[in-house]
Amino acid sequence: MQIYIMRHGQASSLGSLDAERQLTGEGRFEAKVMANWLRNLKINFDYILVSPYIRAQQTCNTLVSILDCADKVVSLDLIIPSGTPTKVHDFIDGLANAENDQHILLISHLPLVSYLVEQLTIERHAPIFQTAAIAQIDYDVENMQGQFVRMVTPNDLC
Repeated sequence: MQIYIMRHGQASSLGSLDAERQLTGEGRFEAKVMANWLRNLKINFDYILVSPYIRAQQTCNTLVSILDCADKVVSLDLIIPSGTPTKVHDFIDGLANAENDQHILLISHLPLVSYLVEQLTIERHAPIFQTAAIAQIDYDVENMQGQFVRMVTPNDLC
């Protein structure tokens, strides 16, 4: 299974509630850059898991419009900034199908994205995510752990 963990694009610091913060123009651009990168990889996602927070939803909407995969999107309250990595890990394991080469994209927030990479990988390294960065994990369903493959940022592609 290939798991792609993405932090949302750059968001405005304005907003009375954290959940209502929206992407900036730069954040929308970052999401487009990363969506085009994913499209060029020709990945067919089985699931796109997205936080219900507006900035994550907006990032997801940009990706979906370019990847044409709206039917794969699932909003998930587990993956808000204060989400618990072990619960998300369990949820992903519940989606796993050992007989299928699945691809999952998860769009969330700091600090969860960093903690989740640590939770899902043998290396137990918690990378710092730039906005719209994507970490790829080659996940072994049977062992319920994976290898960190790479991290790609919009800056790497521009």
